Amino acid sequence: MPMTDRLLEQLAGVEARYLGIEASLSDPAVLSDPAKYADAMKEYRRLAPIIDVLRAYRRTEEEAKEAQQLMDASAEPELREFAAEELKSVRARGETLSRELTVMLLPRDPNDERNVLMEIRAGAGGEEAALFAADLYRMYCMYAAANGFRTSLMSQTPTELGGFREVVFRVEGEGAYSHLRFESGVHRVQRVPTTESQGRIQTSTATVAVLPEADDVEVELNPADLVFESCKSSGAGGQHINKTESAVRLTHKPTGIVVECQEERSQFKNKDKALRMLRTVLYDRARRERDEQVAADRRGQVGTGDRSEKIRTYNFPQNRVTDHRIGLSLHSLDAFLNGRIEVMLEALATAETARKMADVSQ
Repeated sequence: MPMTDRLLEQLAGVEARYLGIEASLSDPAVLSDPAKYADAMKEYRRLAPIIDVLRAYRRTEEEAKEAQQLMDASAEPELREFAAEELKSVRARGETLSRELTVMLLPRDPNDERNVLMEIRAGAGGEEAALFAADLYRMYCMYAAANGFRTSLMSQTPTELGGFREVVFRVEGEGAYSHLRFESGVHRVQRVPTTESQGRIQTSTATVAVLPEADDVEVELNPADLVFESCKSSGAGGQHINKTESAVRLTHKPTGIVVECQEERSQFKNKDKALRMLRTVLYDRARRERDEQVAADRRGQVGTGDRSEKIRTYNFPQNRVTDHRIGLSLHSLDAFLNGRIEVMLEALATAETARKMADVSQ
């Protein structure tokens, strides 16, 4: 049941931080500043579960001491046996709480609580790949709706048969990135396409990117580096669906990155969305460069999230979905494509936690 000195030191720091924030919440200077108060409450709520488990662990330590004292002091066999059983139970509970605290103190991704932009692009497979991209978009929207997240369409390039060459959408809600972060990569589908008259199974792909959304203050944009162009919104087949030039194309000259938004009727709203998309892409680019060495160390584990990795196969003939990073297969493809992806996401998160636990123990 005893914890390592390293863990105890970490917990002491967390507790001191928690008590300091608790005291600051009564400070008039904090109470009069909405931004400071909101930040303090957010951190207070984040630390509270750790403190609750820590206090529960300390109670088990006290109960273990009492049970040990009773066992040592009692001369009655029945009472000693009772105390021994109690000690065994308390120690087991303490070991569980100790492991829980270890997991809680594992390094967190600083982006975990952010909203995300998700990009889905058709890969190999022509029109079938575009239809698969649309299936993935629907799947994520259904998952988001079922879990209290909000989605908003940012940009799309539809096809005449109802697929997407590309679709970009925002998922908003606390912890969106932590839930969806492992979805980045190449998704592969094996099925008979609707366009196939011979009944042959075709393999097609789509790429998914999950980008943590950047705050305005994190990515500074120099207006001199931006080129705005307005154009008419268009739908599948190039037919214009908006007679006014409300669509926006934004080019970032230093990097050559181009983003487009046409989902709003207002050019101003499309411009605002385009700027948000650009900031997120630039933030993600900087993040990837910074984490390049870390990503290299993680290859072969849950995965880096790089879009070049084939992460999952959706096999329609066998009603099976397989994640290749953790070797998990679910024989419930229909439910999975209807947004019931929680089991897979939780398994990926568990694998990542196990990897971090192994790193800590080394």
